[in-house]
Amino acid sequence: MIATMLIIMVILLFLNFPMMIPLMVAPLIIIFIYFPTLDPMILMQQFSTGIEAYVLLAVPLFIFAADIMTTGKTSNRLLDFIGSFIGHIRGGYAVTTAAACTLFGAISGSTQATVVAIGKPMRQRLLKVGYKDSSAMALIINSSDVALLVPPSIGMIIYGLVSGTSVGDLFIAGIIPGVLVFLCFAIYSIIYAKVADIPLADKANWSERLKLTRKALLPLGFPVLIIGGIYTGLFSPTEAAGVSVLYAFILEVLVYRSVHIKEMPKIARSTGLVTSAVFVLVAGGQAFTWVISFARIPQMITESVLGTDPSAMYVLLMVTIFFFIGCMFVDPIVVILILTPIFYPAAMSAGVDPIHLGVVITFQAALGSATPPFGVDIFTASAVFNKPYLEVIKGTPPYILIMFGISALLIFFEELSLILL
Repeated sequence: MIATMLIIMVILLFLNFPMMIPLMVAPLIIIFIYFPTLDPMILMQQFSTGIEAYVLLAVPLFIFAADIMTTGKTSNRLLDFIGSFIGHIRGGYAVTTAAACTLFGAISGSTQATVVAIGKPMRQRLLKVGYKDSSAMALIINSSDVALLVPPSIGMIIYGLVSGTSVGDLFIAGIIPGVLVFLCFAIYSIIYAKVADIPLADKANWSERLKLTRKALLPLGFPVLIIGGIYTGLFSPTEAAGVSVLYAFILEVLVYRSVHIKEMPKIARSTGLVTSAVFVLVAGGQAFTWVISFARIPQMITESVLGTDPSAMYVLLMVTIFFFIGCMFVDPIVVILILTPIFYPAAMSAGVDPIHLGVVITFQAALGSATPPFGVDIFTASAVFNKPYLEVIKGTPPYILIMFGISALLIFFEELSLILL
């Protein structure tokens, strides 16, 4: 039955169907073949059940807020602010890129939105100070992955939905790993700049820095509002998403006036298209999960892969391998929807903390998003920068190795995920 389901999905993917079609059609065919007495309407009910969760309201709201700020000038204000303080040091513009991706990730929750918002202006600045195009694109792609780790990570929202884990706790747990990725990328950028002899940029004076700081204060308030509000219990993640839309609207439409009120319907349509794609995947994932659970496939896989009494460390290693490979080929949301129900029960039986498991899973989703052959951020960058695939991935190996190292730290040192809780 497992082989049949995989063959159906692979055939549909090779026929160039979008991922949502195999995700919904494969379970339906499995029911007709292996469970002919089962009412197919059960799947229709599961489609509906999959998108009924209250926490899912946060997804379109965070996407909407990110779309408003991407249309406006928030990313440029963040770039100018960070660059004024560290742009003049060796590797300063690369460190600025990593920092800006981290901060914008704390606004958007989406790696692809971060590639677009930060990548477009920052790539030109990196090229101007002497970076190779392949190095600049690799830095942007991999730094954008922090968006899946820091709040409001859409990946963590989906994991929380599937596993029943607190999304607020997941958001807080992702902060340290996200900052760790930024610091490692910053150190590598400084070393690379010295080895490659990247020229120094002009140093901003203090009056320029103060001016740019004032301009960036309100955008910097965005992650403070989300993280601080959730951490203090002022509002839930879903309420934080609603507040983020209001904050983005006030900032870009009323304060900066970089977005005209007449543009809002267009921005809303863009958000609607992205949200509908996410929700169809979630609905299909729920139906898929129900079928594999009904057929006891998780038990069969975990027994064959994990054995009867696996240790917590072994489970985490298997989770890391399966999720990383999966996200190399398929959208991270789909991988989280399909694999989490398979490995979650075994992880709980082995004594793995559900928050720690969520951080490990979303980290692999982030890593896989920028890893060849089919990492989603690679194709986003290829489209945004109008560059061929091979040129986009040319400079990625050092960053992937760094992410592997951090991944090992997260597996062996649970405290990195749980220290803020």
